[in-house]
Amino acid sequence: MGLTSNKLLVLAVVCAVVLFGATVWLWPRLARRTWRAVGGRVGLLLATQFALFACVGVAANQAFGFYGSWADLFGQETDQGVVVNHSTELAAGGGPLQVVSTASVRGTSGAPPQQAGQIQKVDIVGRRTHIATPAYVYLPPEYFQPRFRTRTFPAAVVLTGYPGTSEALVSKLHYPGTARELAKDGRAQPMILVMMRPTVAPPRDTECVDVPGGPRTETFFAQDLPDAVLAHYRVGKRPGSWGVIGDSTGGYCALKLAMRHPGVYSAAVGLSPYYTTPLDPTTGDLFHGNRSLRDHNDLWWLLQHEPAPNTSLLVTSSRVGEQDYAQTQRFIQRVQATNRTRISSIILDSGGHNFNTWRREIPAALQWLSGRLSDR
Repeated sequence: MGLTSNKLLVLAVVCAVVLFGATVWLWPRLARRTWRAVGGRVGLLLATQFALFACVGVAANQAFGFYGSWADLFGQETDQGVVVNHSTELAAGGGPLQVVSTASVRGTSGAPPQQAGQIQKVDIVGRRTHIATPAYVYLPPEYFQPRFRTRTFPAAVVLTGYPGTSEALVSKLHYPGTARELAKDGRAQPMILVMMRPTVAPPRDTECVDVPGGPRTETFFAQDLPDAVLAHYRVGKRPGSWGVIGDSTGGYCALKLAMRHPGVYSAAVGLSPYYTTPLDPTTGDLFHGNRSLRDHNDLWWLLQHEPAPNTSLLVTSSRVGEQDYAQTQRFIQRVQATNRTRISSIILDSGGHNFNTWRREIPAALQWLSGRLSDR
């Protein structure tokens, strides 16, 4: 039974209800002061509370997509990661991107791709970094229409937070459906979305850093990923054709990629981002004492010491509910002072660091991103 399945949630609720009822029913019989009675009361209370916490945990995980499987929850995920040598696989597979399966956009079941677009699950292998990771690619309806058969489309890389799941970008944050509706209403141009986790070497949180002796995550997103997508899909090849958007860790990665690689990503959106690479048990030692590497992954340091990049940035936060509000205001001021990098913002009156807040920001953010990308 999967960690994100509805059956698990129903089972947890049923267990909680049964244990609550058993506690009420058996409590009079366990009212004596014997060790057996006391032990029975303690056991029933602990079991009931555990069941209630399990209900809340399973429901929260389904709502916010923290973990995609039991292995992911317990840090035992082994089906993804850094591949030491994939030259044979690349040759056999014919390219760095392979389509695994296809699915319909939410709410369009049964409609052909020419009308509804399509979501493709893909496996990507970096030619330089040998990083192997899955992703979801949304192709708009226009991609399949004969009159657009020679047209290229702008692309946006969409990143989750940590730990996050790429499936949540589709099922919880509704990126494909939102992009489709915006294009249908004429508020955005049709775009290809490449949706994935920045955690390409789970369970480690690499923060989109080229870790010395470890995963070269920044190189993967700055070079390998665009090359793989360009080799397989009709995507614009100019720098102005690519953007990147993400929430939390993905937001930090998005801003950093655009600031450090403006020739690849001409626009970036950070939904509730942070601005300095954290170092904690999930990241490990990302810099191995390399001060220059640490500095170049600090957005504050980049603004102060590096030439301002020719790129456009959008950051979001909330006056109440987001801990990064003050830092985001300061970041906006710092970028404005460069007189070269363009900065925009979405500031909500209230909203926490969660999917509900980001769902409120994504339509406007995608519309903003679309207006800054070229289809050539």
